[in-house]
Amino acid sequence: MTSELQAQPSPDEVDGILAAWRALLPKADLTPLSVFSRVSRLARHLDVARRVAFSKVDLEPWSFDVLSALRRAGEPFALTPGALMQLSLVSSGTMTNRIDRLEERGLVRRTDHPEDRRAILVILTEAGKQAADAAITELMQTERQWLGEMPQADVEILANHLRTILRPFDNPTR
Repeated sequence: MTSELQAQPSPDEVDGILAAWRALLPKADLTPLSVFSRVSRLARHLDVARRVAFSKVDLEPWSFDVLSALRRAGEPFALTPGALMQLSLVSSGTMTNRIDRLEERGLVRRTDHPEDRRAILVILTEAGKQAADAAITELMQTERQWLGEMPQADVEILANHLRTILRPFDNPTR
């Protein structure tokens, strides 16, 4: 690990929380609290930043989730509602409502599935593609600023550590 990550940064609010707990429970291992309190606080800040970034292109986080799933699917930018449900971790009714709202705005359209007469596909329109691209561009500008002067090697180390922590949640059977 590089010296930037090893150097002691100035204290943050979590340090105050940890100090209070150490005074009450001097023998407790507070290492998990030192990590996950910061992750939790960062997640709240990220949620706000994402809402702001997406609002600049007239989207909400849920609409970006659907549009970006379709965009990442590649040509022809189409998925079934069931696949979108799995990617977004929402119920069938919620996904139907989301698709309806995006279709009203001209960002997606429904079409018959070419291989399964009982199914439909949700297809990203050109306007939806432009909205998804604008939203990810806006978000990446914001998140790049957050990383600030952190060297790329440190960013990769941090990403790998977070991947290790998240893996059991993303792949619970492994």
